[in-house]
Amino acid sequence: MLDFDPNRPPPLPRAASTVLVLRQDTGLLQVLGILRHPRSSFLGGVLAFPGGKVDAGDRAGAWAHLEPPVHGERLQAPEGAHALAVAACRELLEEVAILPVEGLDQEQALALRARLPAEGFVGVLGSLDRPLSLRSLHTFGRWVTPEAEARRYDATFFLLALPAGQEGRSDEHETTAALWDSPAGFLGRWERGELQMAPPTTRMLELLSGCATVEEALALAGEQSLKPVCPRFVAEGGGFLALPGDPEHEVRERRVAGPTRFVQRDGRFVSADP
Repeated sequence: MLDFDPNRPPPLPRAASTVLVLRQDTGLLQVLGILRHPRSSFLGGVLAFPGGKVDAGDRAGAWAHLEPPVHGERLQAPEGAHALAVAACRELLEEVAILPVEGLDQEQALALRARLPAEGFVGVLGSLDRPLSLRSLHTFGRWVTPEAEARRYDATFFLLALPAGQEGRSDEHETTAALWDSPAGFLGRWERGELQMAPPTTRMLELLSGCATVEEALALAGEQSLKPVCPRFVAEGGGFLALPGDPEHEVRERRVAGPTRFVQRDGRFVSADP
């Protein structure tokens, strides 16, 4: 699933955005996950969250008048918070037909997605009489792919409460399914080998597993440091990933709650303390 080579010159990471869409269902906090297409060149077949690379259109001045995402002012990423939040919204529409626009229902979101190839995101949004709500996004974390990985991304994670009237639909192209489950439910399926997940995905779910409501999850976003978490691949002992704050990482401060390592067990990277 991952391609680590500590002897390879580290490529520069590309800016990306990822969104954890949240809803309350029968009293449980649920998260929307996607199954990436098995033929995808990066993390094919794994459970992830909607997201992708920032492109030129996400940096357009057309978005400058919008309010920034919550806690976006604390981001120190090379890309500005506006571009990252716009990329998050564009990827949401592309992959799961969700868009934070007031009064937009699922059928309308699907119709907008169908127009994207011909009109682009700026064109599609320009036809609406209601603005894109970047303020609905709550900045939740920033993870940078380890230097030893072949493809590297500087990914900002956002939380979004599911907009009323929308539910999410897979595009059946980049993704093969859109799945709702509780954080504990997804982690249980991963532990049983039913799903594959990359370490940032499991840590996000671990963080959210202590939240009972959408409101609690959004409050938790305000407690995150937003400093970059770049795991260091350590080849000794079968290989593990050390997070900031671990004895084997050059950054001494912890930047995310939970164990400071991901160790390999049964073909998976599992959270563990030294």
